[in-house]
Amino acid sequence: MAEPEIPEECLGDYVQILANAAATGRRLTRDELDDRRRLGREAAEAGHQLRALVGMHLAATRTSWPLGATADATAIESVLAVVEQAVDAFAEGFERAQRMTVRREEAARREFIDDLLYGRSDLGRLAERATRFGLRLSRAHAVAVATGPEAYTETDSVPRTVEAALLTRFSGRKILITTKDGRLVCIAPGSQPDVLRYFAKQSHAATDGGRVAIGRPHKGPGGVVHSYDEALDALDLADRMDLEDPVLYAADLLVYPVLTRDRQAMADLVRSELGPLQQARGGAVPLLKTLAVYFDAGCVAAETARRLSLSVRALTYRLERIHQLTGSDPSDPMHRYTLQTAVIGARLLDWPAKEL
Repeated sequence: MAEPEIPEECLGDYVQILANAAATGRRLTRDELDDRRRLGREAAEAGHQLRALVGMHLAATRTSWPLGATADATAIESVLAVVEQAVDAFAEGFERAQRMTVRREEAARREFIDDLLYGRSDLGRLAERATRFGLRLSRAHAVAVATGPEAYTETDSVPRTVEAALLTRFSGRKILITTKDGRLVCIAPGSQPDVLRYFAKQSHAATDGGRVAIGRPHKGPGGVVHSYDEALDALDLADRMDLEDPVLYAADLLVYPVLTRDRQAMADLVRSELGPLQQARGGAVPLLKTLAVYFDAGCVAAETARRLSLSVRALTYRLERIHQLTGSDPSDPMHRYTLQTAVIGARLLDWPAKEL
């Protein structure tokens, strides 16, 4: 796109100022400096480039050099000093306007991101605003959320490093990278899962082993907040379930919301199936942990004993004690499903730390 032609009005009375400087040796007055700053601000708001504007001033200096200052060293010095003052004030006004524009753009971007991820604002208006930031909300989008050892803002080095890596690899893609509540967030078209996989890889490395969750693709303006909520729920679930995977996919964790959809029924199952473990010496926690590791290890006794740093004999004793207290045998396929479901429910409900 061609740069808009710079009108002569951007110079203001610059040529007359040069003539006055040559004739009187004076410097710019405060009002003249303020006028130069105003011209610089207006030029920035009009979309002109500072480099071209400075070149315009220098060209005007060359073509309009006062005749009386061609041989007089004092006049030459006065004119050059005024050129320096005038261009400096003009550039100051230009840069100040640019900083204000950047701040307004940042505020508008942050407001849009907050509205997008919280599901606020009119959805139609939200979709219109999204095009300004490279998103087409009529299509399906998915959201990835990354956490690290500290809270991040958009100006921190970690988000900028991740963003630079993605923009280098996926130049031209319709993606948005930001931060929210101290976490890194990437919004990408649902048809481009490679973007979010790469985001997960880069975020995991940049945050020194942080965890990433990826929501499912959903259509429409409300689809982004839906996918974002799924990613947040996956991160919360990973903490409660002690999941070790560095990258979590909400689509792979759908069984857990299903299990807790009827919270009261799950609480009743946990109380009835695992409540008797509280009668054990040391309470329910050691035996509950034994069950969790046993199921995670595929019900293989030797592997479970290794993970718990126990002998196989000690593990066998614990499993027998669980059988005695609950009436359910962890090694019996008929009982295993009920016990494992109850153990998952205990993790989700944070039992026995929280009373059901």
